[in-house]
Amino acid sequence: MNELTLIGPLSQVIPMTGIPIKGPVSDSQLLVIENAGILCSDGLIKSIDNYKNLASEVKDLDVQLIQLEGNHSCLPGFIDSHTHICFGGSRARDYAMRNAGKTYLEIADEGGGIWDTVQQTRKATQKELVRGILKRAKQHLKNGVTTIEVKSGYGLSVEEELKMLKAIKEADDQYPLDLISTCLAAHMFPRDFKGNSSEYLSEISEQLFPILKKDKLTNRVDAFIEKGAFNEVEITPYLSKAVEMGFDITIHADQFSVGGSEVAVKFNAVSADHLEASTSHEIKLLAKSKVIATALPGASLGLGCDFTPARKILDAGGALAIASDHNPGSAPMGDLLTQSAILGTMQKLTNAEVLAGITCRAAAALNLDDRGKLKQGYLADFSLFHTADFNEVLYNQGSFKPCMVFKKGKLIYDKHK
Repeated sequence: MNELTLIGPLSQVIPMTGIPIKGPVSDSQLLVIENAGILCSDGLIKSIDNYKNLASEVKDLDVQLIQLEGNHSCLPGFIDSHTHICFGGSRARDYAMRNAGKTYLEIADEGGGIWDTVQQTRKATQKELVRGILKRAKQHLKNGVTTIEVKSGYGLSVEEELKMLKAIKEADDQYPLDLISTCLAAHMFPRDFKGNSSEYLSEISEQLFPILKKDKLTNRVDAFIEKGAFNEVEITPYLSKAVEMGFDITIHADQFSVGGSEVAVKFNAVSADHLEASTSHEIKLLAKSKVIATALPGASLGLGCDFTPARKILDAGGALAIASDHNPGSAPMGDLLTQSAILGTMQKLTNAEVLAGITCRAAAALNLDDRGKLKQGYLADFSLFHTADFNEVLYNQGSFKPCMVFKKGKLIYDKHK
């Protein structure tokens, strides 16, 4: 059945079309469609045109009209391409210790860090994890996010990783946002595993990977390349197996030390995320590849460390996405819009570069070619802001939230209701 919906009139629509995947973007490259309407059909965008023209075209058709009063600017639904919103417990103690002067590694040695969350997540039931995911996803929705990548990685065993990935799938089935799952069983070496790191990775790849494929729980495999996690040598057979089985690869790279970017490029990963420690060598390497460089300003804010060198990545010709890294330890805020605006200020990014980083370039970081832009045939995912000038959105650094959010052409969040 062909369900038509017409939304408008809109003061401005910023479709994010014509933006290259790589390199700098000037604000003059942003297309701005004024006095527009968006016609949706069965969850997809059918047309974007002058509102009066569209209204005239559909006046004799069975169409749902969502007629707006006042000024509204429209942006594509934001895409948060790196989160860890499936977890149990809290790490508020870690935050206090970090601000009191303890380092990330010192906190881990004292019982905090990732292993603390692993223990709390293992204690949680699948239903409890689903409730946590839904609670956090609803907050993302209010910030204009319509697609959220969600990682496992706090289970660190075949059974517990499956519990997490099943919870992500169950939450996705229950909520209108799209939750894109990723297997991060290579998050850290589990302290209770009877064997070495290579044996753990072998067990995961041999026992867990086939189940992920059979039950269609994810098509993405991530790994943390870092001191205290896994090194470039021991991760190679694991990622080789993942590639052989047809998984997309993404890498936690260069957060505290370098090495991860080279692994990402070697395995033709879809993205390399973090990159706070990347030097000119890693930046050039990424820029010459097809790997999307993903900045995670939430982790920089949470840990009090340097931001990803986003300006240098863009100027070198790299592709830059921006994600929240929403997690219980290093990035508990989870507000993609606020973090992106702050990154733009700190790294001197144009509004066009920031918006591309959370729309069309973030879609590329998830290997998705049906969203991140507003154009015919793409998902009708978009947010409306009460303003005649879309620049107000980033100018207010996250305090200016959407008044309406649409997912597949349906109004799923209305601030006034």
